[in-house]
Amino acid sequence: MKMKLLAPFAAFLLLPAFATAQTTCPALVITGHPTYMPVAWAADGKITGAAPELVTGIVRKLGVKTVTSKDYGSWEKAQAAVKSGEADVIFGIYKNDERMQWLDYVEPPFMMDPVSVIVRQGGSFPYAHWDDLKGRKGITNAGESFGNKFDGFMATDLTVARAQGVDKAFEALQNKSADYLIIGLYPGKLEAKRLGMATKVEILPKEIASFGMYVGFSKKSKCNGLKTAFAESLKKEMADGHVNQLLEAAQKQVEK
Repeated sequence: MKMKLLAPFAAFLLLPAFATAQTTCPALVITGHPTYMPVAWAADGKITGAAPELVTGIVRKLGVKTVTSKDYGSWEKAQAAVKSGEADVIFGIYKNDERMQWLDYVEPPFMMDPVSVIVRQGGSFPYAHWDDLKGRKGITNAGESFGNKFDGFMATDLTVARAQGVDKAFEALQNKSADYLIIGLYPGKLEAKRLGMATKVEILPKEIASFGMYVGFSKKSKCNGLKTAFAESLKKEMADGHVNQLLEAAQKQVEK
């Protein structure tokens, strides 16, 4: 008898979340990384991919009527838009202390994202520990963070430049102004293929680390109150395999 009562009671608890969405959050602006296939990428002024589809599906179930996906032109600018409150939600973002000052992360992360080291074909070197990157010139995309620990190590022990776009980072690798590129494994592979560089680069077998990819609400967003209900819906989407289905579908889309 007690179990039968739990379902309607749980539904009752969710009613305030739906009411909040309908009264204070009729519309939502979402954004993400413009070059992070298959998680997210820019197309026709919007951010498309597995993550925006996941977020859009959840918030619509929570009663948000209008969801606008917007490409701000770069990963740095996307974060700035969320920080200022111009955009409400950002997806596919790692967690660090600085971002927590302006972003409310939704737990849990919707996926784990391995980060790799890419080098020119024939330009590999022994890499087993972060220290093996010392004394070499690295490159990564502007606005990227790889967690507090590696960010700190990169700032104090490595020489890593920031490129204004993933394509520029690959270009720096090819023209030998950088010895290695730090990038997520999945977008790294897909971007290399898209840029016609798949046979010109290689991925070192050892990953730097694997990081949780999150959805976050701007602390300045009027829709911030959806976070708790969003988290519950996200857990369900992950448990029933829907997140993996979205990633697989997005992977097939970009490989066409």
